[in-house]
Amino acid sequence: MQGRSIYSKWLLLTIACYFSAFFMDTENLYANELRKFLSYKKLEFGGWVHGGATFNPSQSGGFNGPVIFADQANRFQLNQLNLFMRRPVVSAGNQWDLGGRFDFMFGTDAIFTQAFGVPAFDVNTGESLKRSNWDLNLCCTSTRTYGIALPQAFLEAYVPIGNGLNIKLGHFYTPTGFETVPAPDNFFYTRAYTLNIGEPFTHTGVLFNYKINSNWLILAGPLTGSANGGWDAGWDKQLGNWNGITGLTWTSDDNATSFHLSGTYGKTSEQSSEIWGFYNVVLQHKITPRTQIVLHHVYGHAGGVLLNNPKYANVVKDAEWFSAIAHLYHDLTDNVSVGIRGEWFRDQDGFRNPSPFRVAAATTNVNGIPASYAGNINSVTIAPADYYNFTAGFNWKIARTLKIQWDLIKKLNIRSNIRYDRVDAYKTAAYRPFSGNKDQILFSLDFILPF
Repeated sequence: MQGRSIYSKWLLLTIACYFSAFFMDTENLYANELRKFLSYKKLEFGGWVHGGATFNPSQSGGFNGPVIFADQANRFQLNQLNLFMRRPVVSAGNQWDLGGRFDFMFGTDAIFTQAFGVPAFDVNTGESLKRSNWDLNLCCTSTRTYGIALPQAFLEAYVPIGNGLNIKLGHFYTPTGFETVPAPDNFFYTRAYTLNIGEPFTHTGVLFNYKINSNWLILAGPLTGSANGGWDAGWDKQLGNWNGITGLTWTSDDNATSFHLSGTYGKTSEQSSEIWGFYNVVLQHKITPRTQIVLHHVYGHAGGVLLNNPKYANVVKDAEWFSAIAHLYHDLTDNVSVGIRGEWFRDQDGFRNPSPFRVAAATTNVNGIPASYAGNINSVTIAPADYYNFTAGFNWKIARTLKIQWDLIKKLNIRSNIRYDRVDAYKTAAYRPFSGNKDQILFSLDFILPF
């Protein structure tokens, strides 16, 4: 079974490479005709391949502690083989326009963007719940690390009301925050704790975006399908639990500065009227045309959750988490950029950040007993703690620098990062989630190949 799963992984990778080569081969008559047809219908196909490795000199257990996405220690991982089909809609004008998007993701990152918003056990009572059937357990559980996710499947419409109203209906990535799941949209290989555990990855529902003028954009909509307050929802469970998302973005006239405020709010689940909500603030500013600073803050609250950690053993109480992050990026040349990121994240009550996260995310209910296909569920630890990380690295568009003319790799991006993490227990006994240590250092090298 394991050999078959590994074979399937590489078969999918081969198909993706052929897919991209086919569409980029300008001498292929059939490809040209197909491109003409798709252009006429305004259909677009694309994707990316993303993989990398981290070297962790203090880790021998296979995981980089509570760090996720690049969570596999001392081995290569194919993080994302992402394919998408979309029909983009216009963002201005006097005509209606209809479109949508569907994403398919295979890789080690799939588990972090699946619709896991209905956990195996209720967060308030610990009682068993029926999990969503949207994209959980589609394949590859025998590998413990690889899987499939369907992170976006939505219809979209542009309605020519006022300055234009955009509507999404379905399953989509959250519009909150700064970092995100798709690898090409991030500077660093690893993500901040704030994205990992402080914010939602996806939503299911309706999202309205309205541009008031050239400076102001507002968003709002109802969310459903989740037992985590509207976060990471599927299609077929908890549809009676309705939550809300709202936010606004201000952009300066010269587009050098932007301010974003958004959040979610509502009941935790169909079974609980306890409040689950969060807000986040993102300030971006271009100091110079080549230098950008980003400041990001998150605060989250979950009411009446059941805690089980060294400080709170089977205690029901409100949980809180909050963070502060600073990013600084600079383009040395058109093809080489450097960046640094510093973060403080407090999981005040030991609710949000289990380690290893992958093992906890794969938890299932076996006759009322928790189990995980990703590893030993008894190895998962969590505690009230302050998490600190500092990351430095560079992005290098190597094909452009070397002036390689092969279309397939013109967009290849090579990234190298160094990351230092430290954890301090918060008003409880010492916590050592990094293979028995309070800190660790990661050296990583990864690539992103869009097509």
